[in-house]
Amino acid sequence: MDFYGFYTGKEFEAYEYLGAHVQKDGVVFRTFAPSAKEISVIGEFSAWKEIPMKKVYDGNFWECCVKEAKPGDMYKYRITGANGRTLDHCDPYGYGMELRPHTASIVRDLSTYRFKDEKWMQERTAGKDKPLNIYEVHLGSWKKKTGEEDGWYSYSEIAELLVPYLKEYHYQYVEVLPLSEHPSDESWGYQNTGFFSPTSRYGTAQELMKFVDVCHKAGIGVIMDFVPVHFAVDDYALWQYDGTALYEYPHVDVGRSEWGSCNFMHSRGEVRSFLQSAAHYWLSKYHFDGLRMDAVNNLIYWQGDAKRGENKNGIQFLQGLNQGLKQRFPSAILAAEDSSSFEKVTAGVEYGGLGFDYKWDMGWMNDTLEYFKEDTGRRIGDYHKLTFSMQYFYNESYLLPLSHDEVVHGKATIFQKMNGQYEQKFPQARALYLYMFAHPGKKLNFMGNEFAQVREWDEKREQDWMLLEYPNHDSFHAFMKKLNQVYEKNPALYERDYERDGFQWVDCAQKSLCVYAFERKSDNQRILAVFNFSDTRKPYEVTLSGTQKLKFLLATDMDIYGGDREYKKKTISGKDGVFQLELSAFSGQMYEIR
Repeated sequence: MDFYGFYTGKEFEAYEYLGAHVQKDGVVFRTFAPSAKEISVIGEFSAWKEIPMKKVYDGNFWECCVKEAKPGDMYKYRITGANGRTLDHCDPYGYGMELRPHTASIVRDLSTYRFKDEKWMQERTAGKDKPLNIYEVHLGSWKKKTGEEDGWYSYSEIAELLVPYLKEYHYQYVEVLPLSEHPSDESWGYQNTGFFSPTSRYGTAQELMKFVDVCHKAGIGVIMDFVPVHFAVDDYALWQYDGTALYEYPHVDVGRSEWGSCNFMHSRGEVRSFLQSAAHYWLSKYHFDGLRMDAVNNLIYWQGDAKRGENKNGIQFLQGLNQGLKQRFPSAILAAEDSSSFEKVTAGVEYGGLGFDYKWDMGWMNDTLEYFKEDTGRRIGDYHKLTFSMQYFYNESYLLPLSHDEVVHGKATIFQKMNGQYEQKFPQARALYLYMFAHPGKKLNFMGNEFAQVREWDEKREQDWMLLEYPNHDSFHAFMKKLNQVYEKNPALYERDYERDGFQWVDCAQKSLCVYAFERKSDNQRILAVFNFSDTRKPYEVTLSGTQKLKFLLATDMDIYGGDREYKKKTISGKDGVFQLELSAFSGQMYEIR
């Protein structure tokens, strides 16, 4: 390890030195605890009796080699800190951990798994000009085993179920909620204790590697949520690790996050190296194809509040992290969950940006969902909620998310957010999703959205798959499958997402009608999307200069998807570029322009 780089926040592979490493003559344990008075390693290999560790290098690192230790053994560090307290800690750089409520680290030998995804890794890209439709999943509640206490499938077991589903429904990527170890199921993985430990809820490190490998074999990329802002307060983990605030701020006003967890002190080089190494670890050792970074707003501004000013250390950390990762993994996807108006989030660091590939478009998400909650009368007054996104869209490389955060804590599911009673919600939800997939930007949908989940997400229960036994939900599911396929097969819907000539309004001045029309373009294709978001059926005339025909692609009111119309004509002819369309209430239509 580059010790100077570690201290100055330039190190990306500290996990190769720190932690527990299997050697020919046993296991070497190393930890960074500069203020500790004494440290011993305890574990199964010593019947949990103390084996003293000695200071090495500059006295800030502690080390010992245990000949009796082997892969699979549990262990902890018994640390007498600067404050005089002696506590047993899990290993900050440990490759494995016990299942909650137990807290021991586990020796893992990561070299025993051999990936078979060379072709995928060589050919993958960040996807700017590719279809990028992401299925967001919480592995513990997508499906569950019956008759078991927690009902979790292992990483390898869920791969057998999930991957065929992703392929059948034309998703290109799956995004998993954080898989680094966490003590509370209710945190969904966002309150970490083991930043280098795949959660043991679903199995071992090797099983997670197999999960990623199976996805790659099927042509599916895998993104993982990564939490670089804060960590769990549990005293067996990072908090007061050596008896001092080693990873966190010493002052509560900036040291505690809005979630009650500890904020990382990003001004410290050792902390930056820790987080950079964790990000590198998941991309390198597990072949993840990208990271979605949580709560970026809280790195840009102190406590996420723009009124408190920019957090220069947080910004510099993000720039160094992203630039370093892109140098090492140029084809990996780095996405920011950021609700701020901070500029250049997706610009290169060399241009003064933060260096992300994509930014979640939280503005689009909020405006769109607020619009669909309203009745027709209010939609007339808020007509330009759906045009506003294109006024700022080219400022960043945006990704359109309808994520887990939108279907919990009393917010209602995406389907339930639609205006009106149960039956009326289906046509509106279909229209919402056609609008989403026609709009520029990559796509992300949380599990359950695709079959109009009614119940808010609960991490303790699997998705309500029995809804597919009901015709409305089954038809909606079929519509989403077709929509995903149309998106995947038509370059105009993704090739020029971030080029201004890839989108053009055809009609955004029908306020009293709640009608919108726009065109998407690629090098060799043009697509027209037309929407009526009012509660009345109406004829609509659209003019497309130089166009002779429209080839039908998809409509939300098709009878096979729960609508009331049968689209028999697959090609519509126009006169002098003028086309006569019939728009059902709460509907959308999509055509290829010929």
